[in-house]
Amino acid sequence: MEIGILGLPQSGKSTLFEIMTGVRSCDVHGEQCVRGQASVPDRRFDRLVEIYKPLRAVPARVPFTDVNAAGEKAWETVRQALSGAEGLLHVVDCFSDRSISAMVNRCRQLDDELILSDLVVVENRRERLLKVAKKNLKPPESLHVELMPRLQEQLESGRPLRELNLTVEERHALSSFSFWTLRPELVVLNVAEDGFPTVEAFQTEAGLVEPVMGICCELEAEVASLPTEEQQEFLAALGMEEPAFGRVIRAAFSLLGRISYFTVGEDEVKAWVIPEGTKAPRAAAAIHKDFERGFIKAEVVAYDDFIACGGSHAKAKAAGKVRLEGKDYIVRDGDIITFRFNV
Repeated sequence: MEIGILGLPQSGKSTLFEIMTGVRSCDVHGEQCVRGQASVPDRRFDRLVEIYKPLRAVPARVPFTDVNAAGEKAWETVRQALSGAEGLLHVVDCFSDRSISAMVNRCRQLDDELILSDLVVVENRRERLLKVAKKNLKPPESLHVELMPRLQEQLESGRPLRELNLTVEERHALSSFSFWTLRPELVVLNVAEDGFPTVEAFQTEAGLVEPVMGICCELEAEVASLPTEEQQEFLAALGMEEPAFGRVIRAAFSLLGRISYFTVGEDEVKAWVIPEGTKAPRAAAAIHKDFERGFIKAEVVAYDDFIACGGSHAKAKAAGKVRLEGKDYIVRDGDIITFRFNV
C-alpha cells in the first residue's frame, strides 16, 4: 500500500507530505524521492489506548511518497519512483490565483500530462499487437486487443481510465502497465489562509468524479509545529475539531479501499490494515502467516458493542456481543479480534 503525491512545482505537495508524515521533504534532503508514513487519526484507536493503557500503541499507517524531478527525464523519474503506488494524491495550487478557472486549469495541466503518458503506452501496445498474427496471440494479448481501443478512445477524449467500467479480469490484465489514470486519485486544493474556494464549485467546473478536499498547507504546517495541547487551543480558536491534514490522511486511507481491525491488551493495542472484504484467515495473516495457516476461529466483538459494554471484554462476552467466527467471516472495520490458531 502506497500513495504517490503529485503536483505542479510550488503547489505545496512537499509541504503537505511533511505535515502528514513528519519527514522532511525532497527539497530539504536534496533527494528526488522521499518516503514516509502517516498515522491514520482514529478516535476508536485512541479510546482503546485510553482503556488498556498498553506498553505499546501502534495506529494504522499510510505510506506516502514525494518525488521532485526536473529536466527532460522528469516523468521517467516520477514513473519509476511511483510504479508501486496504488493511489495518487494530486495537490493543486489554489492560493496564487484564486479564480476557479485558474485553479481548474492548473489541475488539468497535470491531469493532461498523466493522460498523455497513458496514451503513449496504449498506442505503443496497439502497434506491437498489430505485428502479431491473430492465431499466435496469447490469452492476455487477445484481451489487450479488445481493451486497447476502448482505452485509447477514453484517453483521447481527455478522460482518465479510472472512469471506465472495467471488470476485475480486465483490471488484472492491465495491472502490468502501471497506468497513471487507472489508479484512484484524491484531489487536494491547497488554498490561501484567508479563504477557501467552494470545493463543489471547483469539482463541477473541473468535471471531476474523483474526491476533492480543501486544505491550507501554510496554516496546517503552523498547527503541526505546535505541541499537542497548544494545537487543541489553536484549533478551538479557529472553530476546528481537528487539523485538516488528518481528514486528508483518512480520505487517502479510504481511497485505497482499506479498513482496520484491532488487537488489544495491556502489552499492545494495534490497528491492523487490510483490504475491505478480507476474510478472517487472510486478515489473521496480517499479524503472522502462521495465524492464517493454523486458523481455527476468530473471537470478534464490534467496537461499538465493546464501548456500549463499558469497554470491558468480560461484560461484552456476558452480554452475548462476543462472537466466534469461522473461515468465511468477512472482517469489518473496527472489529476487535482475538485469533485462535494451531500450528
